[in-house]
Amino acid sequence: MRRFLAASFTLVCAVVLVSASQPRSFDVLIVNGRVLDGSGAISKRAAVGIRDGHIVSIGALAGASAVRTIDAGGRIVAPGFIDVHSHAAETLTRPELRQARPILAQGVTTIVVNPDGGGPIDLAKQRAELERGGVGPNVALLIGHGRIRDAVVGGAARAPTDQELARMQDIVRRGMQDGAFGLSSGLYYLPGSHATTEEVIALARVAGELGGVYTSHIRDESDYNVGLVAAVEEVIRIADEGRLTGIVSHMKALGPASWGLSSALIERIERARARGVRVFADQYPYEASSTSLRAALLPGAADLQANRTSAAGSDPDARLSDAGIATLRENLKRRGGPASIVIAFFRPDPSLEGKSLAQIAAATRRDPEEVAMDLISRGGASIVSFNMSEDDIERIMRQPWTMTSSDGGLVAPGAGKPHPRNNGAFARKLARYVRDRRTVPLEFAVRSMTTLPAEVFAIKDRGALREGAWADIAVFDPAAVQDRATYADPHQLAAGMAFVLVNGQLVVDGGRFTTALPGKVLRR
Repeated sequence: MRRFLAASFTLVCAVVLVSASQPRSFDVLIVNGRVLDGSGAISKRAAVGIRDGHIVSIGALAGASAVRTIDAGGRIVAPGFIDVHSHAAETLTRPELRQARPILAQGVTTIVVNPDGGGPIDLAKQRAELERGGVGPNVALLIGHGRIRDAVVGGAARAPTDQELARMQDIVRRGMQDGAFGLSSGLYYLPGSHATTEEVIALARVAGELGGVYTSHIRDESDYNVGLVAAVEEVIRIADEGRLTGIVSHMKALGPASWGLSSALIERIERARARGVRVFADQYPYEASSTSLRAALLPGAADLQANRTSAAGSDPDARLSDAGIATLRENLKRRGGPASIVIAFFRPDPSLEGKSLAQIAAATRRDPEEVAMDLISRGGASIVSFNMSEDDIERIMRQPWTMTSSDGGLVAPGAGKPHPRNNGAFARKLARYVRDRRTVPLEFAVRSMTTLPAEVFAIKDRGALREGAWADIAVFDPAAVQDRATYADPHQLAAGMAFVLVNGQLVVDGGRFTTALPGKVLRR
């Protein structure tokens, strides 16, 4: 019996050795690369074999063959990046933007959309629209609290009735069943700002019961109302009582009066995590934010005319009421003054785009407050607002629970002067904060872009280079990666990505875009 078992063992080993020595065949084979698997571990020399859209082998792979062999030339081979806070869905269905080249050029292969409480409440319809024409990156959907509230309660500044709350919960449940990865909120913006914490907890529990997360543009990123620290504590409470993962969206300390508060935020989050509450944050690596001029200077103002004198009517040159002047002046100061607010989009007069409120005021010989109200009353403007400190940016970035995001969208080339984060967030982090400033190591930064977001959002089989995972891959030289989008010229694409694959298909090949649209609309 022993001789039989020994002979059988020898035969099995021989078969395994013969099988292992046989050349393997792949659709794509990446050789001569330094594999950075996304876990935070240092890179190692290895080849990556891809078949049917998946990574099927990582190792020496000597003698292997492939339909396409890519020589990485000593570059980093990393998981494709995951942008956990993207507004790209708003224009991703436009034929000229479906491939999302500004996103792919940064090595981003998956985006999480419908943040800040926005997006449609019919996710099945949104999914169908995205899938109909195909997309370049993968897309993960959220269900937005603000849109749910608007559909059920409207703009009323009151709590929902029991029946209305039940309807809101049903919408969350349907969204989760349609594949949403969680619930988003924008409690700084209308109508989300009308919601109590208890209302959000009631909806978050539904998302949590179905495996989702809660991610929030918090109620206050400065000292507009409850204050920055209290707003982060609200996310912690919602995560705790809602029994789900909570995420502070694009965490920052906005405005000079709040600079330095990142330490207090980190302390609150660390304390919550120590007692078992799952709390995380995401961040874009810029000193400027972007929002609408109205949201920055007149938050919560449902009726702008209420801020004008009764005799003013709709005349854009009319004087502001004393209350309106006081509000605008206070919020201009909160944001760092009129020189710190730059117009990004203003359709009635594109010549103002790229100019600060201070510059426009000087040119028109008006007070900045009058200029601001004029722009708002003429349809509104979007802005880039310079109001964060480097110390806070770097302190937040160093936390092991901070993910990378863009808070950007897809903008047609040449349209306005939008925030450069649309085209450069991930490349900027690798260039400025990894290579140039050495704020965080490369391995740490890549983890914040890959395995960490995949684990937090439960995005299955993505964000890691391992056998069995989807082949979302970015191949780049850390010395060559560069964000080229600037505040003055925000439409330039990022540089340095030699090859990018989405679901095993090349979307960037030798630094050039292909025409492939291999992205999938993912399900939780």
